[in-house]
Amino acid sequence: MPLAGPARRVVSLVPSLTEALAATCPDRLVGATDWCTHPADLDVARVRGTKNPDLAAVTALGPDLVVANKEENRELDVRRLRERGVAVWVTDIETVPQAIASMRRLLVEAVGVGAPAWLDEADRAWAGQVPTPHTRAVVPIWRDPWMLVGRPTFTADLLARLGVEVVGGTGEGRYPHADVDALDDPDLADVVLLPDEPYEFTATDGPECFAAVPTRLVSGRLLTWYGPALVGSRISLDRA
Repeated sequence: MPLAGPARRVVSLVPSLTEALAATCPDRLVGATDWCTHPADLDVARVRGTKNPDLAAVTALGPDLVVANKEENRELDVRRLRERGVAVWVTDIETVPQAIASMRRLLVEAVGVGAPAWLDEADRAWAGQVPTPHTRAVVPIWRDPWMLVGRPTFTADLLARLGVEVVGGTGEGRYPHADVDALDDPDLADVVLLPDEPYEFTATDGPECFAAVPTRLVSGRLLTWYGPALVGSRISLDRA
């Protein structure tokens, strides 16, 4: 369903894009998922989760546009919203440049508010060629069973731009499974990065599984969110 004009009522089913919209045009954002935790003072209607949105609640908000993501949301929900006559904008993000270009297009073409200063700043921060990797990292996203960041993914591309190559896992793919004992190998990795989302690794939950490879707790938002988090994530992750 095409947009008749700039979207003035937007429901976001993607935490990254919720933050981007809230930072750019908060008056346009009328609904978001329970997982949309940034900004902390976000005051909009909640429509349940990213994988199980309340479609009736979404529709009742009268959105001009619903924002979704190919990885974050189910194709079934997108289809059902469109069958209800709701316009749905679906992003597909696997690299930092894709994320920046996609957000620029969403804000300029669909919402009609222009590119914000934070997006231009993020673009400058992450511009340039991908360097030769100097560090190999295992990046778990879940345990029991253990699953890792693989390729092609936004997180793998973001880390590659910091000179960090994601490794490990059984077979290829975006989020391969892994035998945790096989990951604790200095010949495989130089470090294990343990984010606090989607699984919440902590000082007492995760590091105890690794004796031979050092571990670091890192912000999952800085690794996986592609909204305003991109502005400071490069500096923060370099220091992590």
